[in-house]
Amino acid sequence: MDRSALNALFDLTGRTAIVTGGTRGIGLSVAHGLAAAGANVAVASRKSDACERAAEQLRQAGAQAIGVPTHLGDVDAIGHLVDATVERFGGVDIIINNAANALALPLGEITPEALSKSFAVNLQGPVFLVQAALPHLRKSEHAAIVNVASAGAFVYSPATSMYSAAKAALVSFTRSMAAELASSRIRVNAIAPGPVDTDMVRNNPPEFIAALRASTLQHRIADPDEMVGPVLLLVSDAGSYITGQTIHADGGMVAR
Repeated sequence: MDRSALNALFDLTGRTAIVTGGTRGIGLSVAHGLAAAGANVAVASRKSDACERAAEQLRQAGAQAIGVPTHLGDVDAIGHLVDATVERFGGVDIIINNAANALALPLGEITPEALSKSFAVNLQGPVFLVQAALPHLRKSEHAAIVNVASAGAFVYSPATSMYSAAKAALVSFTRSMAAELASSRIRVNAIAPGPVDTDMVRNNPPEFIAALRASTLQHRIADPDEMVGPVLLLVSDAGSYITGQTIHADGGMVAR
């Protein structure tokens, strides 16, 4: 193994990735990481202006990129996302299921509407995006899916139980997808971030943020760019023998 061969393990030149929730936070950092590794990138989120801003950032960095406004709770919109990506780049090789809805309600106040809204984006969207992209992934020589779960799927989660339960179900789907799609040479893995410096975390009271920081062995909140490495491992040839796994990129939250 020399430097050239090592670099080639992480080279995504010619591959096309869809990144949901790709206009800010973890999704935007991952989109930039994939682009830096050579991938074409389609970023998706609900707001068209945010999608175009993110795509323009990527293009200014030298990448081929498009923004596709998509609500992950809308199955028809998910189909359009895949179609737009294939029309522009000719296929799909990588799916990053990152979009999330952090709707929080304590037990006793959860409504059917809230539960449906939470699961629509956090679970239904990723499942139907994979299904919509499946014909194209099966044609790829390097197909890989990364589902962005949460450390909350593995610990108790007061108030955020809907979010954490949906993420726990996504971890289960990750294992099942890996098993069902292995014969098609499609690898499926997940990452489970701990607290990351995103809007989802920053929009909490200071005392809650402090508690999140203290909940990790490293006693800190991650930068979104710290999620790029685990994702690149899982979607590149460097992770060619990894499937059905969940990487805890959580600063030791679950271990603690």
